[in-house]
Amino acid sequence: MIDPIEVLGFIAATLTTSAFLPQVYKTWKTKCADSLSMSMLVIFEIGVLCWLVYGFFIDSFPVIISNLITAVSGFLLIYFKFRYKE
Repeated sequence: MIDPIEVLGFIAATLTTSAFLPQVYKTWKTKCADSLSMSMLVIFEIGVLCWLVYGFFIDSFPVIISNLITAVSGFLLIYFKFRYKE
Protein backbone atom coordinates (compact mmCIF):
# COMPACT_ATOMS: atom_id res chain seq x y z
CA MET A 1 0.00 0.00 0.00
CA ILE A 2 1.31 3.42 -0.96
CA ASP A 3 1.48 5.84 1.96
CA PRO A 4 -0.25 9.08 0.89
CA ILE A 5 1.93 11.11 3.26
CA GLU A 6 5.07 9.75 1.57
CA VAL A 7 3.56 10.61 -1.83
CA LEU A 8 2.92 14.15 -0.61
CA GLY A 9 6.52 14.28 0.61
CA PHE A 10 7.83 13.20 -2.78
CA ILE A 11 5.67 15.77 -4.57
CA ALA A 12 6.87 18.54 -2.24
CA ALA A 13 10.48 17.39 -2.58
CA THR A 14 10.26 17.29 -6.37
CA LEU A 15 8.70 20.75 -6.62
CA THR A 16 11.02 22.54 -4.19
CA THR A 17 14.14 20.88 -5.54
CA SER A 18 13.29 21.43 -9.19
CA ALA A 19 12.43 25.08 -8.51
CA PHE A 20 16.07 25.67 -7.57
CA LEU A 21 17.62 24.03 -10.63
CA PRO A 22 16.81 26.77 -13.21
CA GLN A 23 18.92 29.23 -11.20
CA VAL A 24 21.86 26.84 -11.25
CA TYR A 25 21.47 26.33 -15.00
CA LYS A 26 21.12 30.06 -15.71
CA THR A 27 24.18 30.92 -13.64
CA TRP A 28 26.23 28.20 -15.34
CA LYS A 29 25.04 29.20 -18.82
CA THR A 30 25.55 32.98 -18.41
CA LYS A 31 28.69 32.56 -16.28
CA CYS A 32 27.41 35.43 -14.17
CA ALA A 33 26.62 35.17 -10.46
CA ASP A 34 26.68 38.89 -9.65
CA SER A 35 22.99 38.99 -8.72
CA LEU A 36 23.34 36.16 -6.19
CA SER A 37 23.86 37.16 -2.58
CA MET A 38 26.68 35.19 -0.96
CA SER A 39 25.15 35.60 2.50
CA MET A 40 21.84 34.23 1.21
CA LEU A 41 23.60 31.28 -0.41
CA VAL A 42 25.54 30.41 2.76
CA ILE A 43 22.50 30.74 5.03
CA PHE A 44 20.43 28.72 2.57
CA GLU A 45 23.10 26.01 2.33
CA ILE A 46 23.36 25.70 6.12
CA GLY A 47 19.58 25.35 6.30
CA VAL A 48 19.52 22.69 3.58
CA LEU A 49 22.28 20.74 5.32
CA CYS A 50 20.30 20.90 8.58
CA TRP A 51 17.24 19.55 6.72
CA LEU A 52 19.41 16.79 5.29
CA VAL A 53 20.63 15.73 8.73
CA TYR A 54 17.06 15.95 10.02
CA GLY A 55 15.94 13.68 7.18
CA PHE A 56 18.44 11.05 8.29
CA PHE A 57 17.29 11.32 11.90
CA ILE A 58 13.65 10.79 10.98
CA ASP A 59 14.54 8.29 8.23
CA SER A 60 12.57 10.16 5.56
CA PHE A 61 13.69 9.38 2.02
CA PRO A 62 11.88 12.39 0.46
CA VAL A 63 13.57 14.80 2.88
CA ILE A 64 16.96 13.16 2.40
CA ILE A 65 16.98 12.98 -1.40
CA SER A 66 15.50 16.42 -2.02
CA ASN A 67 17.89 18.13 0.37
CA LEU A 68 20.86 16.17 -0.96
CA ILE A 69 20.10 17.38 -4.49
CA THR A 70 19.41 20.92 -3.27
CA ALA A 71 22.65 20.93 -1.23
CA VAL A 72 24.63 20.00 -4.33
CA SER A 73 22.85 22.75 -6.27
CA GLY A 74 23.62 25.26 -3.52
CA PHE A 75 27.27 24.27 -3.46
CA LEU A 76 27.38 24.71 -7.24
CA LEU A 77 26.00 28.24 -6.93
CA ILE A 78 28.56 29.08 -4.25
CA TYR A 79 31.28 27.66 -6.50
CA PHE A 80 29.95 29.71 -9.44
CA LYS A 81 29.90 32.81 -7.23
CA PHE A 82 33.66 32.44 -6.72
CA ARG A 83 34.44 31.12 -10.20
CA TYR A 84 32.66 33.83 -12.15
CA LYS A 85 33.71 36.71 -9.91
CA GLU A 86 34.82 39.76 -11.88
